[in-house]
Amino acid sequence: MQSEDNRNLLLAIVLSVGVMVGWNYFYGAPKIDQQRQAAQQTQAAQPPAGQAPSSTVLPSGAPAATAPAAQPPAVSVAAPVTREAALARSPRVRIETPSLTGSIAVIGARIDDLSLVRYRETVDPKSPNIVLYVPDGAKDAYFADFGWLGGQNLPNENTQWQPSGDVLKPGTPLTLTYDNGQGLVFTRRIEVDDKYLFTVTDSVRNNGAAPVALQNYGRVTRKGTPTVLGFYILHEGLIGYVADKLQEVSFDSIRKDKSKTFARSEGGWLGLTEKYWASALIPDQKKPFSAAFGSNGNDPVYESAAITEVQQVAPGASIDSTIRLFAGAKEVNAINGYGDAFGVKNFDLMIDWGWFYFITKPMFWVMDKVFHLIGNFGVTILIVTVLIKLLFFPLANKSYESMAKMKAVQPEMLAIRDRFADDKMKQQQAMMELYKKEKINPMAGCLPVLIQIPVFFALYKVLFVTIEMRHAPFFGWIKDLSAQDPTNLFNLFGLLPFTPPSMLHLGVWPIIMGITMWVQMKMNPEPTDPIQKTMFAWMPVIFTFMLGSFPAGLVIYWAWNNILSVAQQYLIMKKLGTKIELWDNLKGTFRRG
Repeated sequence: MQSEDNRNLLLAIVLSVGVMVGWNYFYGAPKIDQQRQAAQQTQAAQPPAGQAPSSTVLPSGAPAATAPAAQPPAVSVAAPVTREAALARSPRVRIETPSLTGSIAVIGARIDDLSLVRYRETVDPKSPNIVLYVPDGAKDAYFADFGWLGGQNLPNENTQWQPSGDVLKPGTPLTLTYDNGQGLVFTRRIEVDDKYLFTVTDSVRNNGAAPVALQNYGRVTRKGTPTVLGFYILHEGLIGYVADKLQEVSFDSIRKDKSKTFARSEGGWLGLTEKYWASALIPDQKKPFSAAFGSNGNDPVYESAAITEVQQVAPGASIDSTIRLFAGAKEVNAINGYGDAFGVKNFDLMIDWGWFYFITKPMFWVMDKVFHLIGNFGVTILIVTVLIKLLFFPLANKSYESMAKMKAVQPEMLAIRDRFADDKMKQQQAMMELYKKEKINPMAGCLPVLIQIPVFFALYKVLFVTIEMRHAPFFGWIKDLSAQDPTNLFNLFGLLPFTPPSMLHLGVWPIIMGITMWVQMKMNPEPTDPIQKTMFAWMPVIFTFMLGSFPAGLVIYWAWNNILSVAQQYLIMKKLGTKIELWDNLKGTFRRG
C-alpha cells in the first residue's frame, strides 16, 4: 500500500511537470510564431517616420515619444528608415565603455544608440553584437529620454544642445547645455560606469524675472512589440517596483488597458524587460515620484516613465534632479551591486526569480561560486546537482528505510485488509497500531519527494532565466547551454542533408535523458494497475520528445539528476537489504521484446 501511495504521488508529480513541459511545447512555441507574425504586421502598419503619436504616459503637451528630429536629412516618410539613416539625423557624442558602445543624439539629447560589447547574437564570435537601443525613425526604435514639464519653450526632441565633448566614457562625463532665450538655462550632465548604468542630472537656472514651476521626468520608449518567449515562468514586458509592490505588465495587457499609473512612490524603479536585457529608470530613492506605464494600443508604442514632484525655480536660483538609467544585460552581480550601492528598492527583482526566490537566489549564488572555480557552466550544473543530492541524502535514506520496513510488514498489512475488508474504520485503526508497533512513519516515503519539488523548480528557474548560461559551452557539440541540442536523430545526427520539423527534434542529450528516466522507472516494481503501467511505460518516450526543444543545460541537468537518483536508490536499497527490482524488470522487458 505504501508503495502504491508513493507511486501515485510520483505519478502526480511527473504529470504536473508534464503539463508544464507540454504547455511550453505545444502552446509556448506556437505563440512565439504568432507574436513574431503580429510584430511584423504591426511594424508594417506603423505610421510614417516623424508622424507617430504623442506620449502615452506624460501629461498633455509633453514632448512626443517619436517626433521628428530637427531639420533631418531628406528621407522617405513612407516607411521607417535604416538605422544608419536614423543615426545620421543628428550630430552625435560617442559612448565608449568596456560593456557598451553607441552614441547620444545632440539633437534631443536622447540616449538612443546602444550595443552590448560582450554579447553577440549567436555563438559565432564574429556575429553582430546585441543591439539594445535604436534611434527614432528606424525600425524597432528603442531609447531613453529625459526632460522637464510645466514651463514654456522647454527643451524637447528637436532641441539643439551644446555638448562639452565628443565622447562619453567612464570617468569622462558629458555636459549638454541649452539656453531657451527666455531666461532659462538647462544643463544635462550624463555619466556612465564600466557596466550598464547612466547617471543623468538635469539642472535649470532661472535668469528671468518670474518664478517657474517644473517637473523632471525620465522615460523609456519602445516602438513595436518584441518577440517574447511566451513562457508563463518568465515575465517579459513592462516592469517596475513602484508603490511598494512589484508591477509586471505584459505587452498584450498594456495595449488593451492603454495606461497604468501610480500617483506616488517613494523609492523604486521601472522600465521594460526581456529575458536577458532590460532598461530601467531609477529615480532619486529619497524623493517621491509618480510613475506610469502606457501604450497607444495600435502602432504600438510602449512607454515607462518616472516624474518627479513640482519644484519652484525662483529668479536667480537653480534646481537639479537626478535619474539613473540601467540599460544592458541582466547580469545578477551587476544588478545586485546597483541595488546595494544606491539603495534601490528590490532592484534584484529585475530578474524573474519566481515564487521560490528564497531558494532560487541562494541556488544561483552557489552556482555562480562553483562556476568561477570551475570555469564551465555545464560542469557547474553537474556539481550543483550532486550537492543538492547530498543535501537531501538523509531524507532519502529515511524514506527508503521506511519503505523497507513497510515491505517487511506487507503480509501483516494484507492480512489486516482482508480481515476488515467490510469495515474501513477498524482497518485504519489496525494499520495505525501496526505502524506504531513497528515504529513506521507512513509519510516518510512521501516527505523527501514533496520537499524536493520547490528545489527542482528553483533550479529549473535559475537555468532558464539567468543570462550566465546564455552561449555558455559544455563539451563536444554543445556550444550553447541555453539553446537546444543541435543534433537530431531524424537526420542521423547531420548525415542526411535536411532539417526535420521542430516537433521531431530529438538530439543526443534528450535521448540520454529518456534512457535514464526509463531506467529510473525500472528501479521499482511495475504497477499492478494496467492504466498506470501503460502510463509509466510511455512516460520516458513522451518526456524525451517534449524536452527535445528545451535548452541543453536543462536536459543535461535532468539526465544527470536521473543517473544520480538511480545510483542513490540502488546504494540505499542494497545497504538495507531490500530487493532491487531493476535487474528483474530489465530482464522481463527484454524477454517480452
